[in-house]
Amino acid sequence: MASTFRSSTRTILVLGVLILCSVSSVQSWSKEGHILTCRIAQSLLEAGPAHVVENLLPDYVKGDLSALCVWPDQIRHWYKYRWTSHLHYIDTPDQACSYDYSRDCHDQHGLKDMCVDGAIQNFTSQLQHYGEGTSDRRYNMTEALLFLSHFMGDIHQPMHVGFTSDEGGNTIDLRWYRHKSNLHHVWDREIILTALKEYYDKNLDLLQEDLVKNITNGLWHDDLSSWTDCNDLIACPHKYASESIALACKWGYKGVKSGETLSEEYFNTRLPILMKRIVQGGVRLAMILNRVFSDDHAGVVAAT
Repeated sequence: MASTFRSSTRTILVLGVLILCSVSSVQSWSKEGHILTCRIAQSLLEAGPAHVVENLLPDYVKGDLSALCVWPDQIRHWYKYRWTSHLHYIDTPDQACSYDYSRDCHDQHGLKDMCVDGAIQNFTSQLQHYGEGTSDRRYNMTEALLFLSHFMGDIHQPMHVGFTSDEGGNTIDLRWYRHKSNLHHVWDREIILTALKEYYDKNLDLLQEDLVKNITNGLWHDDLSSWTDCNDLIACPHKYASESIALACKWGYKGVKSGETLSEEYFNTRLPILMKRIVQGGVRLAMILNRVFSDDHAGVVAAT
């Protein structure tokens, strides 16, 4: 039954991968950011939840969650999934530098709960039904897993919880070193790509190794317990969004004007912030998946 369930999602996921090159610019953390977040999360999964995640993924990715962590970006403009387009970010009042769920979590038409915080709540709630088995399942568990994994990356990108008037920095045009960009894209991808080029010979695996070392026995080791302090999985994304808008104000927008050039000073001071957010997203995603796919449920896929 498990293989039948995975096969039911195979076609749409394969199509999502195939159209990657045809998707125009999207408002989301870069593929590198999402890949790192999902790799870190999967490396921190307990045995039971790890087994569940692997079984929910289509066979062709060979158990690698990060291979499909960009899927929600690839399908957001498909007719079936257009409703997800507004779920990748949160628009907050200009200069407020604060986040309030009731005030800010809605789409352009005012529909409530339509933001990245609401999306994480929704798909976490769906995955909590995993233990009910597949005989009468109300939700597509594979899609819920992929959406949750992706949106946990997005909510930790500070400019995904930005100001309304500039669309999270998307309309603040500037130059990144020698080429044209915008403030949102600087945080989405420019900083990561520059770090890969300058320090890691464009090798994402080397960057990942560096981040993992700082989790296991380095810079962030003592912070893990505070990062995963969460009594209510549905409410905790409020905290993550609040962290992002605070960082957007302090490190994203501060001192930046449209038309200027950002280079070494901005890169060197913002890189540690961005790397920490990638790691936090991964650690917290693992925390959620470990809880919703606890050992009590680990054998359900194999048994159904």
